[in-house]
Amino acid sequence: MTKREIVDLVARKAHLTKKAAVEAVETFLNEVGRTLSKGEKVVLSGFGTFRVISMKGKTVKIPNTEKLVTIKSHRSPRFTPGKKLKRQVTR
Repeated sequence: MTKREIVDLVARKAHLTKKAAVEAVETFLNEVGRTLSKGEKVVLSGFGTFRVISMKGKTVKIPNTEKLVTIKSHRSPRFTPGKKLKRQVTR
């Protein structure tokens, strides 16, 4: 499912114009990103939790070339599905 399909679905289900649905979806996504960028987690009951983890820098070897590459320390988003989502997927 693409963002455009989500916008269409929101517009249809919530009886909104496409412009209002685009604004709603964009606002939601921007707020999730803004919250994660501050290092806070986003919990959507029944759906799951978005959080940020810190990855340490390290040196890794590329298997094909045996070349060593240094990866800088960075933060990375993670998602943990909730019980309701897990049940929907595993049916």
